[in-house]
Formats: sequence, structure tokens, C-alpha cells
Amino acid sequence: MGDTAGHLIREDLDRQGRFIRENLRRIFGMIYRIVGNADDAQDLTQEVFIKALQREGQLRDIEKANRWLSRIATNTAIDFLRRHGRYSFAPVEDTPEPLTAPSTEDPEQRLLASERKSYLADGLRLLTERERLALLLRDVEGLPAEEVARRLGCSKATVRSHIANARVKFRRYVERRKA
Repeated sequence: MGDTAGHLIREDLDRQGRFIRENLRRIFGMIYRIVGNADDAQDLTQEVFIKALQREGQLRDIEKANRWLSRIATNTAIDFLRRHGRYSFAPVEDTPEPLTAPSTEDPEQRLLASERKSYLADGLRLLTERERLALLLRDVEGLPAEEVARRLGCSKATVRSHIANARVKFRRYVERRKA
């Protein structure tokens, strides 16, 4: 019986490790874009995975687990900002990676990607905190407006207004850069 229990424990640990490895970069990046500080993002990422692993039953269905994990990450980051009464925007090009892998891109591809990130970061700096959060949750994370409203604690109409304002500001920024 001890061998069977040990086998089950190893399977659980393997599944948990795989879940963390598959989601760590995405969750860290999401939190970092919201809180703007790598140290805080690392702490919050760890907190998110602790919360998730405490409710391991939610991890059985991978698709649902990924959405659930994103929701935990967003709520944890927003709660952190509310508790600390601050928001510092994190430029996209400065997003550190918790796990680094050797790049397979050639130098030209890396330069172009860096320029795109810089361009995006400059445009995002023009937005208010609420506009930026709404836009990131809706357009980057792909959440429905109802879910964004729930996470931000506002109405769906307010979320739509934040996103519309953000898109107008970003469009003007793009037009000015082209000129």
C-alpha cells in the first residue's frame, strides 16, 4: 500500500510541476504588466500558484484551469494594487522572464520584435490605469467584457467606455507616429 500511495503522490507532484511550467511565463507576464515591478510580480506569481494548487480539483480540466488561473492572477494583481494604493506601468519591452530559454530568432528578428514592443509600450503609457487594465484584460487576455467588468469592479458599459477611449488614444498615437 505504501508503494501505491507513493506512486500517487509522485503523479500529483508531476502534474502540479507540469501545470506550473506550462503557465509560469504567461502568468508572470500578465501580473508584471499590471503591477509594473518584477519583484512584486514574482511574489504575486508565487501566491497565485499557491492558491491554485490549494484547490487542485480545479486543475483537472486544462482549458478551465487556464482561465481560472488567469482570473486568480488578475484578481491577485488588482488586489495588490488596491492594497498598496499604487500603480506603476511596466513597459512591455522590459518584461523580465522568470524562465529563460535560448532564443531561436536571428538578431534582425530580435531587433524588430524589440522595436514592436517599444512602440506598443509607448502607446500604452498614454492610457489611464483603468483604460490600460481594461484593454489588457480584454484584448491581450481575451476576456469577455462581463468578466473584465467583474474584475475591475465596474459595469460592462464602463469597461466598453474604457476600451473605446484606450483604442482612440492608441489610434491617435499610431497616426502621429506615422506622420
